[in-house]
Amino acid sequence: MRRTKALPLGIATSSVVATALAGVSLATVSDTAEATAETLRWGSCRDTEQKSGDSGEPRTPKNSGKNPMTRLECATLEVPLDYRDPDGRKIDIAVSRLTSENPSKRRGALLVNPGGPGLAGLGYPAALAVSGLPQEVQDSYDLIGFDPRGVGRSTPVTCDLTPEQLEHRPVYARTAADVTQEADHARDIARQCADSKTSWMLPHVSTANTARDMERIRAALGESKISYFGGSYGTFLGAVFTTLFPGKSDRIVLDSNLGPKGYDISAARLFGRGMEDRFPDFAKYAAAHPEYGLGGTQQQVKRTFFALAERLEKKPAQGYDGARFRTDTFSKLYLDSNMPLVAKTWQALDTGRPLPPSPPAPDTENATSSRYYVICNDSRWPSAIGVYQRNTAVDREKYPMMGGSTANIGPCAFWPDERTEPQVRIGDRGPSNVLMVQNERDPGTPLAGAKKLREAFGKRATMVTADQGGHGLYPNAANTCANDAVTTYLTTGKRPAHDVACSAEQPSGQPGA
Repeated sequence: MRRTKALPLGIATSSVVATALAGVSLATVSDTAEATAETLRWGSCRDTEQKSGDSGEPRTPKNSGKNPMTRLECATLEVPLDYRDPDGRKIDIAVSRLTSENPSKRRGALLVNPGGPGLAGLGYPAALAVSGLPQEVQDSYDLIGFDPRGVGRSTPVTCDLTPEQLEHRPVYARTAADVTQEADHARDIARQCADSKTSWMLPHVSTANTARDMERIRAALGESKISYFGGSYGTFLGAVFTTLFPGKSDRIVLDSNLGPKGYDISAARLFGRGMEDRFPDFAKYAAAHPEYGLGGTQQQVKRTFFALAERLEKKPAQGYDGARFRTDTFSKLYLDSNMPLVAKTWQALDTGRPLPPSPPAPDTENATSSRYYVICNDSRWPSAIGVYQRNTAVDREKYPMMGGSTANIGPCAFWPDERTEPQVRIGDRGPSNVLMVQNERDPGTPLAGAKKLREAFGKRATMVTADQGGHGLYPNAANTCANDAVTTYLTTGKRPAHDVACSAEQPSGQPGA
């Protein structure tokens, strides 16, 4: 889920090259699924080998009961690899369902996506249910999850990434030579993706094709329209879906919003802005807890950040170099609840004490590989190393905490040229059915990008902002003003008449020591 998993930063960043493919348009791709709708055969999520269209009766999941984790059902849907050739090669999309237990209140299906790209979503309906999704929303909808193409139990992709490559963080570039060095790592990954055993999928794993898969899911469910809740990257996915299929999208909720071009160069560079927006929240927390010894004022805490980063760049300690220190601090500040862990980690690195325990890292090869496939296919990235050298020089000054890393070069700079279509343009054509919610100090999807998406949607959207930090708002953030706006829209269809700025609210519990 987006609220617990950091976004990898091993991606290239710079100004986007707006190059449309000659002779290719969205009109060449079929954006309808009715003619090939299949019936999903639901069964236990332990056995997703059961394919759509299989004979036999749907099976009830084992241990079914009130627990959402045991009530979750799964199925598999075949979709075209290439929607320009709908009768050609097929791939599998793993789909899940958590049905409403109150049929009299059920109004339809709510497709959900946790973000990414590269995150599995099969378990997301149950995760939402156990993490505080209001009962009236669960009564109103069957919650539908899925692993996007290339991910998890759907037909997966790989770049054959080594453990060392997965552990790599982009160096904080202080010189042009640092960018040149980072380019070697980026070039190797791009080559591995292009040479992998799943390279046949390479041009077809994109946000637009994932949105078309979502339309196939809607048709297979037998729903005339489908509602949607997506967070982080899932906001761009939802924006593309409702742009391609405006007549099939019902109530669309986008939480923690990317700009209208998704994870392009500008969005990646905005990570630097996000750190600058978010860090004062942590500095305030650390300054209020003298037991950590990180500084008695917010400015002193910030000086501690730079001092530790510089020290670890020169002499790594306990598995941390400067790059890991910067990116791990950034990613952990997605959640207020991580602030004690961040403070204890800094304290340990500063004093030489043992590091605090952290959860074991999951296997991220597929997640990272599929992330590269999507980001690098969705938009064009500059191939000239000099662009990144200039950008890191600019962003080191503009966003000194992270700019030298987030503007550095990544695999998309060396991605194969083949693209199947230009990027979908998000605009104001379609029904006014989009509700955007956004924290003001979101490190991963900063408010600056959300405002651009809001502008692109025009009359289609209303945006609710919350005066709080962190990545991800609904359903369990502290701000009831913003949370209630989402619940009201999903259950009644009523949105605020105008954009709303929700004031800060005192959370019921502060991060403990």
